[in-house]
Amino acid sequence: MPADDLASLDAEAGGADGGARRGIVRVPPRPGCGDFASHVALRLAAASGQAPREVAEVLRRRLVEQPGIERVEVAGPGFVNITVAAGAHAGLVREVLAQGAAYGQGEGLVGTRLRLRYQDGPRAALFAEVVARLATACGAGVDVLPNGGGAAPLAATSAPTGDAETATEAVVLSVREPGRTLGELVESLGRDGARWALLSAAAHDVPSCDPAEVLAQRESNPLFRVRYAHARVRALLRNGRDLGVEPDPDGPFDPDGPANADAATRATGDSAARARGALLALLADYPRVVEAAARRHAPDRVARELTAVADAFFRFHDGCAPLPRGEEKPSAAHRARLATAEAAGTVLANGLNLLGISAPAHL
Repeated sequence: MPADDLASLDAEAGGADGGARRGIVRVPPRPGCGDFASHVALRLAAASGQAPREVAEVLRRRLVEQPGIERVEVAGPGFVNITVAAGAHAGLVREVLAQGAAYGQGEGLVGTRLRLRYQDGPRAALFAEVVARLATACGAGVDVLPNGGGAAPLAATSAPTGDAETATEAVVLSVREPGRTLGELVESLGRDGARWALLSAAAHDVPSCDPAEVLAQRESNPLFRVRYAHARVRALLRNGRDLGVEPDPDGPFDPDGPANADAATRATGDSAARARGALLALLADYPRVVEAAARRHAPDRVARELTAVADAFFRFHDGCAPLPRGEEKPSAAHRARLATAEAAGTVLANGLNLLGISAPAHL
């Protein structure tokens, strides 16, 4: 899948780090509008002085030439509907599984040396640790220097060093502390719960450290959903092996049945395809989110992405079962769906690892 080209639409509309991606490229709510839809042309039109449809046509011509894209259409006042080639989905899943634990790492910050200082406090120290891990995953060199000036505001500057190809970025992290020591938080929330509570809120927000929220094993708790989604993927893979179903990203996924299927069957297939498309869009975007989190010194972006991946995985799982049910026989479609589930689990595990939180195989 041409993830870079789809993400570039976000960068054009949302700034250098693509931080405004939510809502720029999305899976259409109804069939017939392609695999992805974007209203980015409407946003770019005002700045360019062109009509939205003219901007959309420029984007259409650029995107349709990219590998992995089958068709791009302009609709309405300037909406861009994108249909990816049949093998593009399989290519993304294959890439995630091939890279494994390395998926999400990149070279976007190669040539940057981050000198990271942080104020006193357990949350600031944790932010510094994880920001350093994110920056390193994106190719930056990092120096972490504690006690960086009390409650100094978050600031970032860059200047060339003796090496013309290296820039030094000095950052002072300032976060809202929870008013409790790390030891107290670990005692009440456990290590994983304490880290999620401190990292999942934006730096300027006070984190919620209520055990009734952080440790709740219910759908309203994002940490539970993320960890349960990963555990569910691992269970699917174990059960698949028992049934002789191994993940195969190149297998046919289409659950629609014969071309002459009734309307209800076709509607179910359309819904399943959209659920899979929404999940794959998030998996494709994960490396960009990691880089944006590193550049913005914002681990909470990774936490939000993992929550979105977990929710999309559950919708995918419910819409197109990765394993046979009842008397159903294992098929190539099950192998393809299981590969998609494994890719989702890979991203969940990688993101949790960046946050220093365990990814359970059982929950």
